[in-house]
Amino acid sequence: MVSQEQSFAGQVVIVTGASRGVGRGLAVRLGELGAGVACVARATDSARFKLPGTVDETARAVEEAGGDGLAVPCDLSRPDQIEAMVETVVSHFGRIDALVNNAAVTFVGDVDIDLKRYELTMAINTTAPLLATRLCRPYLAERNGRIVNVSSAAGLAYFPSLMAYGMSKTALEHLTVSSAAILAQDGIAVNCFRIDTAVASEGFVMNAPDADHSTWADTSVSAEGIVWMLQQPTSYTGRLESMVGMAQREGIMAEVADKTSSNAPSASQWSIDRARGIV
Repeated sequence: MVSQEQSFAGQVVIVTGASRGVGRGLAVRLGELGAGVACVARATDSARFKLPGTVDETARAVEEAGGDGLAVPCDLSRPDQIEAMVETVVSHFGRIDALVNNAAVTFVGDVDIDLKRYELTMAINTTAPLLATRLCRPYLAERNGRIVNVSSAAGLAYFPSLMAYGMSKTALEHLTVSSAAILAQDGIAVNCFRIDTAVASEGFVMNAPDADHSTWADTSVSAEGIVWMLQQPTSYTGRLESMVGMAQREGIMAEVADKTSSNAPSASQWSIDRARGIV
């Protein structure tokens, strides 16, 4: 396997959802390895959101880490802005070597979820990765590029009030295996990194304020796993990888190697039974 310390010098990686959380941790790690990183999200220094973090702050952190950071404000629910984002990256860097579809939104609600929130969930979590894949394809084909789609255990099992989010992640995993088969002819590898243990991103912490966050993995741990995937040969493609399972198999992300994956075969039925009050 390829060493994680392999340099990304001269390479350009697009990271969506880069203003905070796993996206920011990944962008900074790539900067440490010398990459040019296009940091993509809505929040900017001049247009902040409730949670901390902006693309401008992340781009500066990439620069401080030794990479070349580019802040690219983008509303991923709007196809025209996704197209403009790719054009901005190519205009600035002249190339794209990898795309990490990490951005996601979560709204509480199951079958009763507000339709506008459902549509926004699907637009950002599923449609945006499809469009970004399509638009980046010709540039990635020039570089034997890589795509990593960041998924969740919610895509495999029912978690109360996260039905729409889970649906979007299930679709993202199907996009992964389908696009891997389609893009193999272009020499592009496409894989999925499924977060199946608690990671202390700002959004997840906010959504679970009463949990014991001291046991949660730092976002840098997820970044380690995604970097590992980006460094594999293009023959490594079409994989739906569990974060915990990959840690145990590959000897990386040591902080979560002793965890139990929430993607156990019984997880879905257990969740249904829990919702019914049986367990």
